[in-house]
Order: sequence, then C-alpha cells, then structure tokens
Amino acid sequence: MKLYGVFSGWMMAALIAMPSVVGAQTPVNGYGRVAAIAGSTLTVTNVSETYDTFEDGEFVIVMQMQDDVIGGNTGNSATFGDVSAIQSAGLYEVAIIASHTEVSFLPNTITLASALSNTYHTGVNACVQIISYPTLGSPNYTSPASGISASLWDGNTGGVTAFRVNGILTIGGSINADGAGFRGGSKNVTNGYTGCDGTTYRTTVGTRYAGKGEGIYLNTNAGYAAGRGKMLNGGGGGNDVNAGGAGGGNYSAGGDGGIGWTPAGTGCSPGVGGLGGTFLSAYISGSRLFMGGGGGGGHENDGVGTAGSNGGGLVLIRANSIATSGICANRTISANGVAAVNAVNDGSGGGGAGGTVLLEVAAYAINAACPLVISANGGNGGSSVTSGAHGGGGGGGQGAVIFSGAQPVSNVTTQTTVGIGGSSCVGCTTSQNGSNGSGTNNSGILIGNQNPLPVELLNFSGIQNGSQVDLTWQTATEIDNDYFIVEHMDAAGNKKELGPVDGAGNSSQLLNYRLTDFTPDQGVNYYRLRQVDFNGTTDYSEWIAVDFAGTDQHVSVFPNPTTGTLQVLFSGYSDQQVTVTITDISGRQVSEKQVQITGSESTLNFDLEEEPAGIYFLSVTFGDKRNVYRVVRY
Repeated sequence: MKLYGVFSGWMMAALIAMPSVVGAQTPVNGYGRVAAIAGSTLTVTNVSETYDTFEDGEFVIVMQMQDDVIGGNTGNSATFGDVSAIQSAGLYEVAIIASHTEVSFLPNTITLASALSNTYHTGVNACVQIISYPTLGSPNYTSPASGISASLWDGNTGGVTAFRVNGILTIGGSINADGAGFRGGSKNVTNGYTGCDGTTYRTTVGTRYAGKGEGIYLNTNAGYAAGRGKMLNGGGGGNDVNAGGAGGGNYSAGGDGGIGWTPAGTGCSPGVGGLGGTFLSAYISGSRLFMGGGGGGGHENDGVGTAGSNGGGLVLIRANSIATSGICANRTISANGVAAVNAVNDGSGGGGAGGTVLLEVAAYAINAACPLVISANGGNGGSSVTSGAHGGGGGGGQGAVIFSGAQPVSNVTTQTTVGIGGSSCVGCTTSQNGSNGSGTNNSGILIGNQNPLPVELLNFSGIQNGSQVDLTWQTATEIDNDYFIVEHMDAAGNKKELGPVDGAGNSSQLLNYRLTDFTPDQGVNYYRLRQVDFNGTTDYSEWIAVDFAGTDQHVSVFPNPTTGTLQVLFSGYSDQQVTVTITDISGRQVSEKQVQITGSESTLNFDLEEEPAGIYFLSVTFGDKRNVYRVVRY
C-alpha cells in the first residue's frame, strides 16, 4: 500500500488532465474511499463532508468504482486493456449507517446496519467508494434553479450525484454529473519529430507517447500509462507523431484517434492514433453502473496539442414522481461526457464517454411548456485545425439511461448519443480523421431494469400448523418499504393473494413478520413474497414449497443472523434421509452433511466461525423436495 500511495501521487499528476467543468451547480453528497471491509464495518479515507455528512441512521451507497478487471490482457498488442473478468466493477447497494467513529471530525470507520450483500474488492487495483444518499424534501422537493451537480472524480472519490425524494421531485434546474467521471489522459512530453509508431500499445508517458484515459481498471503501473492501447473503457493515447487520442467508452466503445503526421502531409500508414475505450453494454444493468471512460491525450511536438476529456459521472435519483411546472427552457438530467479542445498543429484529445443516469421513478408529470431532457451523451473528439494530416481525437462512446419502469415519452426527450470524431486537418478524409464513438445512437436507453433490492430479506419459510400454513419472514434492512403481499400458487398454477402486511418503511433493525394461510391445498403449496415500495416499485422473493400433508412437519434454522454456530432443527419427521448444504454468495460449498433422521425431532449443528462475515445459503433436501434458507454470518 505504501508503494501505491507514493506511485499514485506522481503518476496521476503526470498522466491525468482535468478539463474544468464550470458552473454554479452545487453537489448534495458526501464521499469517502473504502480502504477495508470487515463484516459490516468499513474503514474509510479521503472523506469529503463539504456538501453532506455521514451520520448514524442515514442512508449511504457503497459502490465498486474500479476493480482488477484487466487480468492477463497486458501484452504490447491491440488486446491490451480488454476486459478479462468484470469482477465487482460497477456493483453497488444501498445501506444504513448503524454507527461511526471520527478522527479530526471526519469519519474513519462506518459500521452498517447489516453486512453487505455484494462482494467488494479493496486491493491495489480496485477502488470502493461510499456516498451519502440524502433524502431531500418533506416529502416534496424542488431542485434549485442553480442546479445540482457531482463533485469531480479525483481518483478516490466523487463522480456521483445521488438522492431520494419521498414525494414529488420538481425539476427547477439542471441535475447532472457532466464531465464528473473518469479523467482524460494527458498530452505527452513535447518533443521533436521522430517517426510514426503504430506498434506501442502500452508504455510510460514520455516524448513519444501520450497518456491513456482513465477507466474501470485502477492502474498503478507506470509502464501501462501511455501508448495507443485502451485502458479498459479509457481511450488510448496518441503516439508519435501528432496522432489523436481515442474516445472513452461506456455503453458503447469510443472512437479511435486520428492518423498522425508525416512530412509529406499524408499521415502515418498504418495510423498511430489511440484505440477507443471498450464497450461495457454486456455488463450494464440496474444493479451495475459505470462512469464514462476518459478520452486519451493527443500527441504533440509543437506544444499545441490537447489532452483527453473527462467522461460523464453517475446520476441516481429515487422519487415517487418527477414533474416540471411553469414556462421554461429545457430542464435537464444528464451525465454527459466532455468534448475535447481543438488542437492547432498537433494531435487532439479524445472525447469523454457518456456516464449513466438511473431513475427509479414511478410516474412523470412533465409540463409541455417546460420539457425535460435526460441524456448520457459522449463528448466530441478535438480537431486539428491545420493543413496536412495530423490527429483528430476519437468521439466518446454513449452512456446509459436506465428507467426502473416504462420510459417516459410525454414532453420528455431521452438521449444517449455517441461523440463525433475530430478532423485531422482541414479537408482530411474520413479515414484520416478521428472516428465517431461506436454503436447506434440511443441504444443505451434501458427500460425496466431491476435495481438493488430495497429490502434485505434474511429468510422466508412456511410450515404446516394443524389445518393451516404459517408463513414467516425476517428482514435486516428496509428502505421505503410500504407493504408485503404473499402470493400462493397450487400445483395446477392457480394463484391467490394473502395480505397485505404493512412494512416498516425504513428500518435498520431485525424485523419478524407472520401471515397465515387458513385454506391451503392438500399436497404441495407454493408461496412467494411480493414487496411494494411507497413509489409502487415491486420486487419478489423466490418461490418456496410447503407440503400440506396433515402432519406437523417443519425445519427451523437458528440463530439467524449468527456469529458462527448454526443449528438446523427437524420436527415431525421420522426415518428419512436428509442432505443439508451450505454455500456462500459466490456458490462455493462451505459444508455438507447427510444424516438419517430416526426420531420425531432431530438437530444438526454447523460451525461457520472460520468463515468470513457475509450472506450464506442453507439448502435442505428431502428426496425430491428442497428448501433454501438465507443465513447472515456477522
């Protein structure tokens, strides 16, 4: 870690250019980097409470901003920077702060109300961030005319605008994370002309090679920092001589940088421009989000090239409804990438990719006189304003706009467009210019994506109790939980509903619920929970099976949550073979036992004390019947 801290300081100063994003908008979030995770306790550094604080009982978002996704794709070839395995990059979840400690009035540890559901990585090539998730309004809220923005991503924190409104969110000014995402790459160290180099894909920043844009892989190797190869979704830098930097990627890939210069003015052949940041569309969903990749820097030898530009950040809004009112110019919700600045007689930088906008909203009431524009567009590559082929920058790829329900269309325009490649000279051909970001415009608009569950369900089970079936469930955390419905299905597929059962709204305590089915069917009955938020969003549990056979037979798993010791009690069974298997959240088998039950009540004991804190699944199998229980290990 000491090596990383020393290296990152000088490397980032040399490699990362920070094009300014000027505006009067104000962030509403606090930020911190998660240095370590032990159970439900996070060690945090680089905390900023300038705009919001981290307090007990409040909501936060934990998000994997970068991860070690490059694997073995580090050779000096065009495959440098490809995704090897996505790991936990982009995963996130909402949690509640149970307690925290402070040093010099800033948090240094934050303990959550329950263990995290996802697995997060905090190693050398990974970065996890904790972001405050404030509730604005009481319950309605009008955003200020001056706007709401994200703090710029600085390599540790920032890049995210996130908040909740329990009632109506009226858009009074822009809400954005424009240019707040991954940072653009630097220009090279100015040099004289050496010659075209199209074969160096990764190297150090120097006289011949400009810096790569930043992406979802946290690079700490100076030997990877420059050259025309992409840095995952960060665009590659321009090579010697005067080649353009590539555009960053997100939902779609960034465009390649322009051709480069030769004394004859015809350009390098083959081209030496940066390669566009990779596309991430295969991984994007409501529960996995990415900031836009930064554009690669342009190569210069006359001191008039330009750096790559920043990608768009993340906007996460949860509201009952979104509205506009009155007469106004367009209101906007955006996470756009930044366009690169034009060069003169050198290579231009690549445009930043669009970021991601996630709207978990039940309804929209947008006034025709005050329309709404929602966008995650790629930034344009810079142009080389000169004669003779140099290097235009590649356009940024499009980002993503994700709606939890139907896409609003009445007085709403939604855009995810690609950035346009910059020209390599006045009159240059398309093949000489920087190329556009890839993909069909607006293909990054995603509808009906499921977001991380607002209720952490520990278990859901049913047992026969005489002539009825008792259904019980337990929650560790609830966020905006209005009520539960239990759905029943018989063996023929016929359904009925039981309930409703009121939820707790917001809770960080263990809560137990119970509901009785007074008219179960003979034989197998199937049940599942339907959980409904205040804004109408719905989520479901898995189906469970209860065999109603006129005897009092059931399985109990306790204590749950557990600090290590776990017991499974079988009641009402005799002379049956049972298999109990415990797996962790990744599917790894932790323990398995097979026993013959010979009495009316039997107990199996399991020891999880050597296992890390987290979520486990306990599967109980009798013949062809199988019940699964979720177990929390603190």
